[in-house]
Amino acid sequence: MRTIFRSVRQFRSAFRHQGDNILSGLGRRQYYLANRRVGSTYNLSHNAEVYRFSHPSYRISRALFAEAAKVTSEDLSRAGPLVEYERRIAAGDLVDGDNCQVDTLRELQRLYDDLVKSADACRLDRYEASEKSSRSRWLWSRFIPQSSYSPVKGLYLYGGVGTGKTMLMDLFYNQLPCSWRKKRIHFHDFMLDVHSRLQKHRGVADPLEVVAGEISDESVLLCLDEFMVTDVADALILNRLFSQLFSNGMILVSTSNRAPDKLYEGGLQRDLFLPFISTLKERCVVHEIGSSTDYRKLTSAQQGFYFTGKESKALFKQKFEQLIGEHTAGPQEVEVVMGRTLQVPLGANGCAYFPFEELCDKPLGAADYFGLFKRFHTLALEGVPIFGLHNRTAAYRFVTLVDVMYENKARFLCTAEGTPFELFERIVTISDAQHMAPRTSSRSRKTDDMDLCVDNELGFAKDRTISRLTEMNSTEYLDQHAAMLAEKQLSLEDGG
Repeated sequence: MRTIFRSVRQFRSAFRHQGDNILSGLGRRQYYLANRRVGSTYNLSHNAEVYRFSHPSYRISRALFAEAAKVTSEDLSRAGPLVEYERRIAAGDLVDGDNCQVDTLRELQRLYDDLVKSADACRLDRYEASEKSSRSRWLWSRFIPQSSYSPVKGLYLYGGVGTGKTMLMDLFYNQLPCSWRKKRIHFHDFMLDVHSRLQKHRGVADPLEVVAGEISDESVLLCLDEFMVTDVADALILNRLFSQLFSNGMILVSTSNRAPDKLYEGGLQRDLFLPFISTLKERCVVHEIGSSTDYRKLTSAQQGFYFTGKESKALFKQKFEQLIGEHTAGPQEVEVVMGRTLQVPLGANGCAYFPFEELCDKPLGAADYFGLFKRFHTLALEGVPIFGLHNRTAAYRFVTLVDVMYENKARFLCTAEGTPFELFERIVTISDAQHMAPRTSSRSRKTDDMDLCVDNELGFAKDRTISRLTEMNSTEYLDQHAAMLAEKQLSLEDGG
């Protein structure tokens, strides 16, 4: 299989010059969540028996199917994401996609063509662009106000969970020349970087303008994955930040589960956030991926590290000991951001153990979780509870934790009080709450209503979390993780 990977990479290099390839999109697989248990291991298949700890041969698959959609010969006469898509179909890496995804690929192809035609005007090539530091840009703008909007509009892709947004964006990103000033980053990580830069420039009269200048100098094309605003601090700076970025010529390509008008819905001081939505729609073409299929749930997933039931603790301990092997687990310390550290109760061989309360009941956030997964590739989390009104804050942190794990392609081992679906059953949106049928028993309804959490942001995010938990406990995902570790080990041995 390693030989196949190398041949694919060589073909890609011969086909199109590329540099910083991000292959996370290829690893997006398709699953179906069967809401039942077999023994103490959570079953993630079409009524298939769970084979604990078995590892079938590794394969990457991405089912872009439903009713097959064809790419025309006119599409193939150009380079770009459509050509790469067709090549992968021919190579057997993908199967024919549904019309919604091919329509999205055409939008990405349109943007690709526009960027190629306007590369000079957009100052995309890092070797041809003028080199001015962000501080000199800021100083010069004090005397002569400057504005240089890009002649090319960006693209904002949104749709339901598992519809292939990230995979399609990565397919587009990987076709762009390596000499271009481009960056692909998760939204959580991007905002952490922004806040870190703001902290560094606290003494400047307008640190946000300096930060925007720095980001613009580094990247003209910014690809943001999973655009989701839940934090009031982020919401309050986004309009000024992106107004400045767009004024500096930035082109944004973003994916999100939410339409622009639904971003930060119901959030604190949302009226101050609304100008950003207008700016976003002005500088980006908004495109919905209308597919209702969650491709993460359409695979033969029969493997998982997600344990429930009476035997879950014993199985959890057994699996953790198996993962660390001959190493001895002990307390460790992880550096996160701005001099802060995170205490790991037990860690060994790239695996970190935490009780749920230590990671999600304490005031931690995305920065802490990113720091954790820079050091560890596997998280063993014990005691994930059913979420409701009483632990809504913990639910938000768990959603963020799963997002960061998924972005870092980490492995997840846990014990939980229910299936992924059951964990979030009491979390609903306002619309869901309005359409809920009354209980036949007033007593059971009263008990449920007491812990029912009506929260639009969390109710919207839960579908993504359920989908990702499903994918992360599949055979394909775990085998991909094992292959990634094997490749890293091989690189270390070759380097040594």
